[in-house]
Amino acid sequence: MRITLSVIKADVGGYVGHSSSHPEVLDKAKECLEIAQRDGLLIDFHVTNCGDDLELIMTHQQGEDDERIHKLAWDTFIEGTNIARRLKLHGAGQDLLADAFSGNVRGMGPGVAEMEFEERQAETVIIFMADKTSSGAWNMPLYKIFADPFNTIGLVIASNMHSGFSFEVHDVKESKKIIFNAPEELYDMLVFLGAPSRYAVKAVYHRETDDIASVSSTQRLALIAGRYVGKDDPVCIVRSQGEFPAVGEILEPFTMPQLVEGWMRGSHHGPLIPVAQRESNPSRFDGPPR
Repeated sequence: MRITLSVIKADVGGYVGHSSSHPEVLDKAKECLEIAQRDGLLIDFHVTNCGDDLELIMTHQQGEDDERIHKLAWDTFIEGTNIARRLKLHGAGQDLLADAFSGNVRGMGPGVAEMEFEERQAETVIIFMADKTSSGAWNMPLYKIFADPFNTIGLVIASNMHSGFSFEVHDVKESKKIIFNAPEELYDMLVFLGAPSRYAVKAVYHRETDDIASVSSTQRLALIAGRYVGKDDPVCIVRSQGEFPAVGEILEPFTMPQLVEGWMRGSHHGPLIPVAQRESNPSRFDGPPR
């Protein structure tokens, strides 16, 4: 069965210090998505938060960039913003940079990561959500997951992974993209991945099957708004097992606290810290990135 996994997030307002999401905002989002599920638009969903970012995780069969799915997310964020304003929460509607929905939330502020694929019998998926950092924060982990044989031994010993993966890298300032094949174009690719404020890995594909392996949100809030309005707080979806890296290989890169953009007013760099979802509440120096 063809299925689409959509992860759409936005900061619509949170507790003091924009540290966490208010329960009423989360409950309203669940209510909105429950109605969409009853109406048959969604197969399933999960509402959660990473710090003060509201995260909508949805499965459906509408395909990527579907107007109804994106409008559902936008309307849900508007409802959450209204509650945030009533409760006088910090940064109400911070990521909603447009006055009205125009068919797609891309370029309107929210972060989007979507992938459509043929669902396997056991479809293992990991969703990473970040707070207090920017979209390029996934560059190093994705490189290690899909291109570093010292991290992912499957690239060496698994016949269904030995051909490698291709990386779709986006220039977020010029709205351009380029595809690199690993391992033969690895050095060329690292030139770009080493500048994460401008270049970000958007997607990764299996080179033999061309199946989508990973996708991330690459929206840059400051570029959309023309001013600093907060960090991008990106999301990333990674498929696992079978022809893709194992769960352990996907998690391993996060044992190294790489320095990423973020922390206090976006002016500092800090270590990207892996935490449980319930512990993703920033405090020290407006961080750390997690």
